[in-house]
Amino acid sequence: MPVVTEPLTTNILALMYFGDAIFAMSGALAAGRHRMDIIGFVLIGTITGIGGGTLRDLLLGRTVWWTENPVELMLCVGVSLVTFFAVSGSVARRSWVNWSDALGLSAFAVIGCHIALGAKAAPAVAVFMGMITATGGGVIRDIITGTKPMITEGQLYATAALIGAGCYAALQAGGGSEIVAEALAFSACFLVRAATIVFDIRMGPPGEFIRIGSGREPREER
Repeated sequence: MPVVTEPLTTNILALMYFGDAIFAMSGALAAGRHRMDIIGFVLIGTITGIGGGTLRDLLLGRTVWWTENPVELMLCVGVSLVTFFAVSGSVARRSWVNWSDALGLSAFAVIGCHIALGAKAAPAVAVFMGMITATGGGVIRDIITGTKPMITEGQLYATAALIGAGCYAALQAGGGSEIVAEALAFSACFLVRAATIVFDIRMGPPGEFIRIGSGREPREER
């Protein structure tokens, strides 16, 4: 039997739809970089938008959200179609796509943790679910497009999501304002990811915990 969860608040719904649109655009741009047709744009864009949340719901034993509320699904399809008709092939290689991805990552880290806490998951589990929600769609997208997932490249990507989700769980445990918790957690994730993009911060191999400026070119499809 699916677990009973608390209804989503208006601001969480708005944040979720914002993240869906941003990640769907990111996925569609990745499809453009691989010169896919319109079906490829819709497939990759939609999977990127809803993939992380789908994994989260399955792991939590929840009914997958978009199967009951198709607004999320149709939003991802619509954004993917708009991206196909509105952008040129060169857009997929512009560095600003990194920043849109960072916004989506930050939104979904908060959303995933919020939904898991609403499903009565333990705080540690909720933080992990925030990370899964934020990174799952991008990992699926990269696997389908034959691209090395960013989560395996050492950059502070999943780490940023964990920090954002951890901040949200801690602030919720403290009993403060919901809106303040969402804003601070979103900002924490985004700032860590932004610093990573600007300074190319990476987790190093054993014996080299962290390094700044590896000299690699940034990924263009993000």
